[in-house]
Amino acid sequence: MIKVIDLFCGAGGFSWGFKDSPYNIKLAIDIDSIVCKTYRLNFPDNKIITADIRELHALDILKIINNSIDVIIASPPCEAFTNANKRRQKNPLDRIFLDEQGRLVLHTIRLIGDISPKLFIMENVPQLGISELKGYLIDEFKSVGYQKIYFNILKAQNFGSASKRSRLFITNFKIDFKKNERLMDISVIKVLESLPDPRTRHNIPNHEFIPLSEKKMKKILKIRWGDSAVFYQAVKQINTNWRKLYPDQICPTILGTSRYIHPYESRILTVREQARLQGFPDDFIFFGNPNQQYNQVGEAVPPPISKFFAKFILKNHFGEN
Repeated sequence: MIKVIDLFCGAGGFSWGFKDSPYNIKLAIDIDSIVCKTYRLNFPDNKIITADIRELHALDILKIINNSIDVIIASPPCEAFTNANKRRQKNPLDRIFLDEQGRLVLHTIRLIGDISPKLFIMENVPQLGISELKGYLIDEFKSVGYQKIYFNILKAQNFGSASKRSRLFITNFKIDFKKNERLMDISVIKVLESLPDPRTRHNIPNHEFIPLSEKKMKKILKIRWGDSAVFYQAVKQINTNWRKLYPDQICPTILGTSRYIHPYESRILTVREQARLQGFPDDFIFFGNPNQQYNQVGEAVPPPISKFFAKFILKNHFGEN
């Protein structure tokens, strides 16, 4: 069995690709008790603990799993680095040293070094890999025993998600994109058309209709495809939310705060619809109130990307086709 640890597991989007044999997820860790409940619902056989990574020593983890580890996957929070955070530290190194969440990247590297897996994948926003940080991160990984580090930008839409999502995956192994990247013919309406209207009777989890105030309803009734009802200041630009989706295109990036308007109906997408666009199967259940469920979808590694990594590692590093 190929033994895996998932750090900052969230709802389990990264774990999803590694859920089947010969992989064995020995441990998943997250600080959020709500997402841990979601994880348990979908991975009942996996060991998960609710814990603060900053307070965990590698010996604590190894004592729990009582075994060596082959692969570590990790998704430390991105708020310290993303362009969407207008309060982001101006000095890039301050984002790692002064920002409480940014320092979790260093704790991830610490645990990877102490546990010493054969392979690791650390996911974050592309802004973590800018030149001011890249060299520093390479040196940090070298200091814990990993001499070759690769910075890979993957686009979720190239692996099966119907949502744009560019993410950085820092690895200690090289990925052959030309051989493995897959362009998909997908669109919002193709992904959503088989779902029933959430206002009708059905048994699909997380597909509940979200009622809106009269003020919001008036706004979305006036919106055309591609237009938005909400605008907010990011680092260098004005970002939008409550955008009405084009039916024949893919969805813009889904964030935890994202709410999208259905291309043909005057309502926002349900959690299930946004989960489908992200690449989650319908039997993946999200626990919590609607806002918590939306957050879990938006903060997850898209399952099609996790599946790509699981297949790639199996074929290229553990000798199975």
